[in-house]
Amino acid sequence: MSDRPPAPGGLALVEALVNTVDLESGSDRLDTPEGRAELGVGEQELADVRELRESLRAVCLAHAGHPPHREVTPLGDLLARAPLYVAVDARDGSALLAPVEEGPLLSRVAAAVAESLTAGTWLRLKACELPQCHWAYYDRSPAGKGRWCSMAVCGARAKMRRYRAK
Repeated sequence: MSDRPPAPGGLALVEALVNTVDLESGSDRLDTPEGRAELGVGEQELADVRELRESLRAVCLAHAGHPPHREVTPLGDLLARAPLYVAVDARDGSALLAPVEEGPLLSRVAAAVAESLTAGTWLRLKACELPQCHWAYYDRSPAGKGRWCSMAVCGARAKMRRYRAK
């Protein structure tokens, strides 16, 4: 839906997960084998992955200054379950949180959140303010005040609604 480039680093995974569902049409990429394969999740994990997705969406809405779209499990509670370890590079001593295994999506998301926190990019991952959209996007605007995933679609809709309301 968004015409923006993907989020940087590990946030691209978080953005892709949040954007697996189109709220307006109800179509969910997690319902397809291809959509699940893109994220490396199996059918048996779907309930947990959907819970994680909606918790991430609520946080993205909060980053944009909006209330949660519905009641969700707090993201911190979910990420606390992620098995991570501190990986230290022997060459330069740099360190990062890494998933214990490559497989679990929860661990990869937790590592991406930790990476983006240290990079200072976490708060720039937002969700579109339109309730029928809530698409995740990375706000590259200089002031960090972006409101819509796409000015051409959601921004235009919101501005037209305001204009007609006058």
